[in-house]
Amino acid sequence: GGGSLLLVQAISLLLASAGSISAFAPPQSSTVSAIGRRRSTTPLFSAIVPPPEERSDANPSTKFGSPLSDGLKEANRWSIGFLKGTIFDTFFAGEDRAYARFYALETIARVPYFSYLSVLHLYETLGRWRRAKYLKLHFAESWNELHHLLIMEELGGNDRFLDRFLAQHIAFGYYGVVILSYLINPIFAYNLNQDVEEHAFSTYDEYLRENEEMLKGQPAPQAAIDYYIDGDMYMFDEFQTNCEMRRPKIENLYDVFVAIRDDEAAHVETMKTLQTELDVASIHDGECEVDIF
Repeated sequence: GGGSLLLVQAISLLLASAGSISAFAPPQSSTVSAIGRRRSTTPLFSAIVPPPEERSDANPSTKFGSPLSDGLKEANRWSIGFLKGTIFDTFFAGEDRAYARFYALETIARVPYFSYLSVLHLYETLGRWRRAKYLKLHFAESWNELHHLLIMEELGGNDRFLDRFLAQHIAFGYYGVVILSYLINPIFAYNLNQDVEEHAFSTYDEYLRENEEMLKGQPAPQAAIDYYIDGDMYMFDEFQTNCEMRRPKIENLYDVFVAIRDDEAAHVETMKTLQTELDVASIHDGECEVDIF
């Protein structure tokens, strides 16, 4: 199945890369967020990666990871494309299968954040590494994906037993694959999830373009209103690591899918940042120049 394919890939590719350690390429210029926050360009890796005890602990990748070759990145993209083509495009074919497809996508999309949290809790328990902000970040990401899932369930995406069976069993296998990947090389795990989130973004974006008129004529699910309008936005803000203060407009079902699509784009940007030596920013920890009141 899909989980077995990813497990074989993770073991073979990650072990193959374990002996090839290279440095992060330092950024060419400062990174400036949309609201003007400037991050330092001082590289946290020297020309040769030092022993683990001398590494920067800015994020899990600088502490435990090794940069990926272009071949490994391409293998990740191929794996996600293969699963999309062989499972999702086949099993969820048809206009009436969109919500079931999104239900399966969101069931699986939550899994990497559970895996990251499991490994980070393990490191903390063993006294190996502790950075609470990454526990909060990955929980905030999983909280966001949970509400995507609740929306799809309210739309009827989980009505069929076979859809639930397939999504849940792929998610179960994927959980183990990501834990193994994250233990061996967190950069690999983040890169794989970047590809998953890019697939999610493009899926929702295509659906919006093809169904705009129909979606604008339907009401927003209550789960979306409870999350985006009436809910506590603290955890929503915490996965906006580019310091953007987003407040989605929710007036109809089209707005809901726009918000979900834009959430996936935010996850992609976070996954990209986590593969570098840059630290992520938290709006509520005073790391962004933004007025939250």
